[in-house]
Amino acid sequence: MASGTSAAPAYTAIRAVGGDFVNCSNQGISGVTSDGGYAEVMIADQHALAAVPDELTATEAAPLVCAGLTTYNALRNSPARAGDLVAVQGIGGLGHLGIQFARAMGFRVVAIARGSDKAVFARQFGAHRYIDSQKEEPAAALRTLGGAKVILATAASGRAMSPLIGGLLPGGRMVVVGVGGDSIDIPGPELVLASRSVQGALTGSAIDGEDTLSFSVLGNVSPMTETVPLALAAAAYARMMRGEARFRMVLVTDR
Repeated sequence: MASGTSAAPAYTAIRAVGGDFVNCSNQGISGVTSDGGYAEVMIADQHALAAVPDELTATEAAPLVCAGLTTYNALRNSPARAGDLVAVQGIGGLGHLGIQFARAMGFRVVAIARGSDKAVFARQFGAHRYIDSQKEEPAAALRTLGGAKVILATAASGRAMSPLIGGLLPGGRMVVVGVGGDSIDIPGPELVLASRSVQGALTGSAIDGEDTLSFSVLGNVSPMTETVPLALAAAAYARMMRGEARFRMVLVTDR
């Protein structure tokens, strides 16, 4: 760093939110505010590094400090406790890891998605029950099961999230990690009359990443990945954006 003045904005922003780096409005991001990203070699800030357990390959670890970190932190910081009913909406890049983490944490896990074809994935990842939103109304199905303490909303669709609120227990919480372009519409009575809440959750710090990796080893949580050579990064990205990945695209090099 050539001048100490360039660090001031980031420092000020971090101080403004009480040291919460993840929600800093002016944080440094590799590949965005500094060089790095899709490359065989890069320079990284030491404060952003996480130790990878020997039991994990690089291909396994990569999604775990992205989608894994997001879902793991959201669940462990939620009000759910072992034995509680936790629903995971969406079985994709986030959801397939969310289901595994929820099962490993000792929750009763319900997976919610569209189509009967997703049932096999729900069982594979450890869900105790699968709700096909094309065949049954998810909130009603959750109430039949006793109501969810937490709903982890991973599919990027506000329209799909909105009807789920009624499936929460009184005092239950929907934790949103899937970012869609539309709004989440919630009738006031659904929140107020049962003391329910909706909360957003965003990734975590470097130490949270280490915790995620360590817990993944303990809980036998593993991402389903497709590997693509670095030279085909653009094609892999396009495949991901079309929703065709099962369930995370990982770029690999010859090294």
